[in-house]
Amino acid sequence: MNEALRVGVVGVGHFGRHHARVFSKLDGVKLVGVADIDGGRARAVGGEYAADAFSSHRDLFGKVDAVSVAVPTRSHASVACDFLKQGVAVLVEKPMAATLAEALGMQAAAEESGAKLQVGHIMRFSPVVMAMREMDVEPKFLEVHRLSPFSFRSLDVGVVLDMMIHDIDLVLQLARGRLEKIDAVAFALLGPTEDICNARMAFDDGCVANLTASRVALKTMRKVRIFSENSYISMDFVQENGVIIEKSPKFSPEAFDIEKMKRLSTDELKEVMLDGFFSVREMKLDEGEPLTAELQSFVDCVSNGREPLVSGEDGIRSMEAAEKILASVDSHDWYR
Repeated sequence: MNEALRVGVVGVGHFGRHHARVFSKLDGVKLVGVADIDGGRARAVGGEYAADAFSSHRDLFGKVDAVSVAVPTRSHASVACDFLKQGVAVLVEKPMAATLAEALGMQAAAEESGAKLQVGHIMRFSPVVMAMREMDVEPKFLEVHRLSPFSFRSLDVGVVLDMMIHDIDLVLQLARGRLEKIDAVAFALLGPTEDICNARMAFDDGCVANLTASRVALKTMRKVRIFSENSYISMDFVQENGVIIEKSPKFSPEAFDIEKMKRLSTDELKEVMLDGFFSVREMKLDEGEPLTAELQSFVDCVSNGREPLVSGEDGIRSMEAAEKILASVDSHDWYR
């Protein structure tokens, strides 16, 4: 496309205002307008980024080629479908929708109109995850912790759709088998929906993922540990770093003499282990804002006809797994 892509942002609260900020700086993009049912907020964000402000998303019809939808989850499907039916490309924030049925409806609307639909699983654009994609790792066990203090946001959904959905998407991307079984427990502490959840996802190739999410923690944690036959990877998404431990070509059960190892000092053992059998590599990743990478990717898809990195089908798979987790939670008589 020779002309600038005309974009809009619907919902300019905590997340949406950042979408507007990034769009306003991207090359080849014109932030045409922002919409929010809070007219004052729309005018404030629109004024800050030189965009028109509207109180209804329908006022953007005919003015935009693509939009970000960052409204509350309960309105994702209705707002996104309004644009998709108009042939306007949509990036919808996570979770894709409030229910699997709504997500399926969004995908159907996109297929009928031919408009691009991308789901905002921003972790796919983290430098850590992008580095992991370059590695040929076949996970056998994944352990994921996503903990945050209570934020008073996204209270229309529980912690599974609010926070764990990110890690569900990540696990489904990394695991190579078919999801076979889910066991989950949760607690609703501050309202009608779950605030803490632990889920165990088992795949038909033997891979197991253990996910814990909490939005009532005392501190923030975003950690992923991946165990495979030949390597161990630990990633910290807060610090944007990690460590990779891999078997060296010298490693073999025959060469690993346990009786000899017992006689070595701690320093000698460390030297033998690291120099002879294992390599340790710390990952110091380039800094970069994942949201910028995500929105740039969305713009490139719309402008150049490429498929989104996180498609509607990807969003639906995550929603299917999330609904199975919630069904497992509800199966416990004591939960309700």
